[in-house]
Amino acid sequence: MKSKTPKVLHEIAGRSLVGHVVSAARELQPEQLVVVVGHAREQVEAHLGAHYAGTRTAFQAEQNGTGHAVRMGLEELDGEPDGTVIVVCGDTPLLTGGTLAALAGTHAADGNAVTVLSAQVPDATGYGRIVRDPASGAVTAIVEHKDATEEQRTVREINSGVFAFDGALLADALGKVRTDNSQGEEYLTDVLSILREAGHRVGASVAGDHREILGINNRVQLAEARRLLNERLLERAMLAGVTVVDPGSVLVDATVTFDQDAVVHPGTQLLGATHVGEGAEVGPNTRLRDTAVGAGARVDNTVAESAEIGEGASVGPFAYLRPGTRLGVKSKIGTYVETKNAVIGEGTKVPHLSYVGDATIGEYSNIGAASVFVNYDGEAKHHTTIGSHCKTGSDNMFVAPVTVGDGAYTAAGSVITKDVPAGALAVARGQQRNIDGWVARKRPGSAAAQAAAAAAGEASEEN
Repeated sequence: MKSKTPKVLHEIAGRSLVGHVVSAARELQPEQLVVVVGHAREQVEAHLGAHYAGTRTAFQAEQNGTGHAVRMGLEELDGEPDGTVIVVCGDTPLLTGGTLAALAGTHAADGNAVTVLSAQVPDATGYGRIVRDPASGAVTAIVEHKDATEEQRTVREINSGVFAFDGALLADALGKVRTDNSQGEEYLTDVLSILREAGHRVGASVAGDHREILGINNRVQLAEARRLLNERLLERAMLAGVTVVDPGSVLVDATVTFDQDAVVHPGTQLLGATHVGEGAEVGPNTRLRDTAVGAGARVDNTVAESAEIGEGASVGPFAYLRPGTRLGVKSKIGTYVETKNAVIGEGTKVPHLSYVGDATIGEYSNIGAASVFVNYDGEAKHHTTIGSHCKTGSDNMFVAPVTVGDGAYTAAGSVITKDVPAGALAVARGQQRNIDGWVARKRPGSAAAQAAAAAAGEASEEN
């Protein structure tokens, strides 16, 4: 990957590569789940502990091959392995729980000692081929491409590196794996020949989609997996009743959820734990992370993070909802409005060019254009409270901490530094003073002076 980040911690669709695999494995509800870690152990263990609680790890101090890794994993189990053990690779993010369940089902139904997850691929070049017995269909060998005969190279069924084992037989066979190979390592695939030679059945379960077994070894493959996973997620959403106007321009994470009749417009990114409610519309050109969009809401050209948007609310265009924003039912956040740690009540509107930070606004109030909630004194943040049914004028500054009572008004251009009682009008601005003739004296001959003189002449004629 040419990165300081361990390969399995690179992310696509809101999860790390190993996170996708753990999530797929958890769909089987295994009695025990162990991740074998080696390189960058501390980072991987910290990631698993933070995001996948209950996942155990086994440390492979020396990377002595896949068989050795599985042996380290078995040693971490409670007691001897007496059921089915499924081994998966940590860099296969497209693998699904359904495919793993099918593998386990085939393994049990056929009474196999080991069952290989295989796939039929368009081009098998470079992959290990699955060789089957023509009569029984049992797997007789896995032959690497470099070792395959011309006839074997015509086979398009390949080994994925994912297996289901009889646990007890696996543990016994691993003790017989040799290291007399070019790498001097313990190969897990050697277990298949050991079990077959002992008279046990080796079978295969064919994945429905060969792309599920794709492993990630560079950032080109990472991007391709992201594209494939995104297509899968959007297809699932659309089949469940979501309209995605242009799937090619929409990006979603695996953790995003939708209700029926949600609409996603072009150029939209839905990330993290975002939820889009029934009949809500998001986009175009919108990025939401960890944001809940209520039923029937409209979010247009907006960036939001850790926000709640109430039912029927309207946001944007060109709005920025920062963490802690909670918008009430049928509220409105308009053009070039930024909010942070702000609770906006039902039916309240902040339509234009304003910043609302560290604030609570009641129901059915209107905040005038170009208003700023002055929440920071240079050392600490302070809170502003605006009541219900308030009308605040344009170009207001609310210098926190300050409260405006229910039903109160504030005049345009005011700097509100004191509490405003309910039902009062607050005026906090200097008195206007007009100096007649200033332009003629200070800017003689200018276009402004000429216009003023012409206006004076017209007024004189009218009089």
